Amino acid sequence: MLINDAFAQATASTAQSDAGWVTLLPMIGILVLFYFLLIRPQAKRAKEHKQMVEALQRGDEVITNGGILGQILNVSETYVIIEIAPAIEITVLKSSVQTLLPKGTLRSIEPKSKAPRTKTPKSIASESNKAVDANEATEAVIAEADINNEKK
Repeated sequence: MLINDAFAQATASTAQSDAGWVTLLPMIGILVLFYFLLIRPQAKRAKEHKQMVEALQRGDEVITNGGILGQILNVSETYVIIEIAPAIEITVLKSSVQTLLPKGTLRSIEPKSKAPRTKTPKSIASESNKAVDANEATEAVIAEADINNEKK
């Protein structure tokens, strides 16, 4: 009886070693799936972004990672000067440029106002009253501080 048990154990161990490879197949399949669904597309996007950043030139219309839209005025090795409004320029890292827009996009999305907003005399008067109240409050705080300094 002992010999038969030994043979039974030997055949079971070879069956277990074959089962070990079979249990690794789903893990290998998952790794391959992750590579094709996550890693490869992300590397492809990073490569495309790098090519886009290297190809930036003066006059291109771009969107930065912060959501700022503008036109490139100057390109250096690591920085880009972007005009976001007439006579308003900002300097950003080249790598922070997210999207390259087609030419003329900024003109097509500019807000169009019907009439310039002007302040009514009533709102101007209320703003001047607020300014006077703020000045009076500041003068009162300064006077109180002077009184406290004189007491010391």
